[in-house]
Amino acid sequence: MRIFITGGAGFIGSHLCERLAAEGHEIAVLDDLSTGRRENLAALEGSNRLRFTEGSILDADLVGSLADDADMIFHLAAAVGVKLIMDEPSRSILTNVGGTENVLRAALRRKVPTFIASTSEVYGKAAKFPFSEDDDLTIGATRNLRWSYACAKTLDEFLALAYAREQALPVVILRFFNTTGPRQTGRYGMVVPNFIQAALDGRPLMVHGTGEQSRCFGHVKDVVEAMVRLMATPAAFGQVFNVANDQEVTIRALAEQVIAATGSASEIRLVPYSSVYPEGFEDMARRLPDVSKLHRTIGFRPRRPLSEIIADVIAEKRAGGAA
Repeated sequence: MRIFITGGAGFIGSHLCERLAAEGHEIAVLDDLSTGRRENLAALEGSNRLRFTEGSILDADLVGSLADDADMIFHLAAAVGVKLIMDEPSRSILTNVGGTENVLRAALRRKVPTFIASTSEVYGKAAKFPFSEDDDLTIGATRNLRWSYACAKTLDEFLALAYAREQALPVVILRFFNTTGPRQTGRYGMVVPNFIQAALDGRPLMVHGTGEQSRCFGHVKDVVEAMVRLMATPAAFGQVFNVANDQEVTIRALAEQVIAATGSASEIRLVPYSSVYPEGFEDMARRLPDVSKLHRTIGFRPRRPLSEIIADVIAEKRAGGAA
């Protein structure tokens, strides 16, 4: 099968490329390398199964030419990471909405099955737990630019579902919660690689706010497994799914676990959000997904524990991996 992946040089995309190449598929990657890295695809360099194009998903002609050769599309390219979103909110909106529209229009020409990456951010400030795919969404005020990303990805979902309903385009939407593992960079505020690098360096682990906010962390290999299974399941088309390991941990407890796993003497230092992010930032106290729909549909849910994620990232960083 010929598979087109946008954002294929990114953290999740590169793991997906390796998985699909191992299954014998031919892969065309489009990535502008703004957050992705060619080094992420090092295992496939020289392989006749990978064709890499450096370019933007905002280039509709380029997206269309790559989609025309595809039997399946995975759309992962996006402006991601809270820090990046806060620093460049306009880029988030333009890239996420315009790029997704280009991909959907290109896919529609031959009704190519298409995967659309979304995010747990769309749940916003919802206070009903766990978060279910059909729950109402609660987004904060527009003056708080943190929510620009949530709104952009929500519009992505509306676009994809409209194409599915009006044009019978086979699409699957997956809301990623905190996905982490080897190759994830800490440059854009990703907490696990940042904590682990700080612990290995003997620096303080900077915990924002009180540290009592909780998250659920899924291993990238489990998330890729869910992606592949969903696209092989016709009953998933036209549907929205959560993907995560639904075991909660507070950010302070995460820091403590990282320090223990690395054997570091680092301290935990609480810092106010105002010292890290510009005006217009809000955080959520809790994010807990309901993954029962995913499990019912594909017979799988992420289960790798946080300890395994931490161990894998420690091993990579000690070997000189992603910064």
